[in-house]
Amino acid sequence: MVFVQVCVGSSCHLKGSQDIVELLEQSAAEYGIADDIVLSGSFCIGKCNRIGVTVLVNDDVHVGITRENFREFFKKNILELVEQERK
Repeated sequence: MVFVQVCVGSSCHLKGSQDIVELLEQSAAEYGIADDIVLSGSFCIGKCNRIGVTVLVNDDVHVGITRENFREFFKKNILELVEQERK
């Protein structure tokens, strides 16, 4: 199981955390991994930046996630983890 927490604190909210949550839900369904991830919101993770949203995947913090770089982030940091766990 891969645990994904999206920061929904005020700074990340203004940078599009709701969009990232929706993209995560859509991508998980598209790749058939919705049952392999636990998606939740989190108050401030403490790694704010000026570019995008902070996302915690298991114990790894990823900063600056935007609609533009989401697909690459998802494939590299979530999809690959799920595929590794399925082996």
